[in-house]
Amino acid sequence: MEQSCEKRMEDVNNSEGVVGCILTDKSGLCLGVKGNASSDSAGVIAAMAELVTKIEPGSKAPIISLQSETRQCLIHEQGPVIGAIFKDTTA
Repeated sequence: MEQSCEKRMEDVNNSEGVVGCILTDKSGLCLGVKGNASSDSAGVIAAMAELVTKIEPGSKAPIISLQSETRQCLIHEQGPVIGAIFKDTTA
């Protein structure tokens, strides 16, 4: 599984416009990070994913989108793993 996650993270990080990605578990433990992303954000990403599910209990896990002038962060929970993809919005 570890090699599969590593390969997927590498593929995502090499996608157009992507500058970094991170995988975390629901407890905020960083499972992996690539590119311009920080493992320090794993806990915040996990907490946000958990809190957002309380807006509409019983529905599928939403995709969270955060955007600044230069970056966009997309967060999505799938099973026991939460992924965040960071994109450059200046291009």
